[in-house]
Amino acid sequence: MASQPLPKVELRELGNTGLKLSCVGFGASPLGNVFGPVSDDEAIGSVREAFRRGINFFDTSPYYGGTLSEKVLGKTLKALGVPRSEYVVATKCGRYADGFDFSADRVTKSIDESLERLQLDYVDILQCHDIEFGSLDQIVNETIPALKKLKEAGKIRFIGITGLPLGIFTYVLDRVPAGTVDVVLSYCHYGINDSTLEDLLPYLKSKGVGIISASPLAMGLLTESGPPEWHPASAELKSACRAAAVYCKERGNNISKLALQYSLSNKDISSVLVGMNSIKQVEENVTAAVELATNGKNEKTLAEVEAILKPVKNQTWPSGIQQS
Repeated sequence: MASQPLPKVELRELGNTGLKLSCVGFGASPLGNVFGPVSDDEAIGSVREAFRRGINFFDTSPYYGGTLSEKVLGKTLKALGVPRSEYVVATKCGRYADGFDFSADRVTKSIDESLERLQLDYVDILQCHDIEFGSLDQIVNETIPALKKLKEAGKIRFIGITGLPLGIFTYVLDRVPAGTVDVVLSYCHYGINDSTLEDLLPYLKSKGVGIISASPLAMGLLTESGPPEWHPASAELKSACRAAAVYCKERGNNISKLALQYSLSNKDISSVLVGMNSIKQVEENVTAAVELATNGKNEKTLAEVEAILKPVKNQTWPSGIQQS
């Protein structure tokens, strides 16, 4: 008897780009040893498993692990041995281990360095990384025009911007010609504890911009193990998230799975980026996505968790230390 084909994650259109991204995206920052050492075997295994399960979108940055994430991702994608057209790669520019530089010169050099590390001829999306730390007017008047030239040169296919405060997206999109910015990557604003990105979705769609949301687990808040020491959330928010995680565990549920499914359930978001560095993590994330597509959300547990988090709902934190 033939074995059953593996269930795969669904693909979603990304704005007006014509790209179709897997609804779960592979966040490659952990490949830069950002959360502890990852062996080559683990890295290659996790990327291979992701691709096998329908994940076709891989996101990195020269900032992650001081360029290590790009190098490791490049090596792992090459090891896949599949045609370049079968996967979508996004990297970033403007944020580096030694600080921020959104000048036209630096971002133009940056893409050549990234392509070399990634062992690619082009990236699908080049994103200005955490633009709130630069001058937004420089992004509008200098960085994005430089990226347009890279697009014309065939080194990148689409232009994106990323950051934490939602106001940065409207500021830039209101000041560049329509269709210039193809993609926005927002993080920590579409999860059970903070869904403020939702208010911006009609505006972004009206601009024809593709939407990627990262960190559905709110940088570790919505996990059983809890956030890292450096997490900038308030004590009140941390405490509420801890209570929600305990509530889920006592009922045989997992807060991280619930949180990922919550983020995935909005079809206006093309891809939800999750950091991964093991086959086990890939399997858990794909299983959560496939279960959601098959059975829908766990409404009862979700309602209870939302009630626990209601006093701290949409409580954000200042841009500071982050792994976006």
